[in-house]
Amino acid sequence: MAEPGTLCRAMIALGAVSLLAAPAIPQGKAAALSALARLEPGLWQIRNIEERGAAPQSICIADPAILVQVQHRNSPCSRVVLASDADGATVHYTCPAHGFGRTSVRVETPRLAKIDTQGILDQSPFAYRAEARRVGACGKMAVNRRR
Repeated sequence: MAEPGTLCRAMIALGAVSLLAAPAIPQGKAAALSALARLEPGLWQIRNIEERGAAPQSICIADPAILVQVQHRNSPCSRVVLASDADGATVHYTCPAHGFGRTSVRVETPRLAKIDTQGILDQSPFAYRAEARRVGACGKMAVNRRR
């Protein structure tokens, strides 16, 4: 009969080998944000639905995934997908020296999305719900691209 410590070490080693042999689960940004890929690129208007009379913000979007970081759209940020399904995604992002945010985007149609976002932008807090609606082609406007 083997010593008790030997059997325990063998079981730990077998567990470690099985973890190393397990296939990696793909966690690519494109796959994780597949619902946002349904949104059409183009000129979008973002309207804060909590502020009556607030003027919408127009953004030319090449990659609809930028909607997860509207407040930090011109900053290089790292993203972590917290939840994702066929209808939307929730993402936490961090932008060195500019802040961070947590955004949920729900895709209603290829031309309409609902955004719920909060975080810190340059040491100031923000939190709001918005509607993003595609209103046409970009024309000559500069296009926001994901970094």
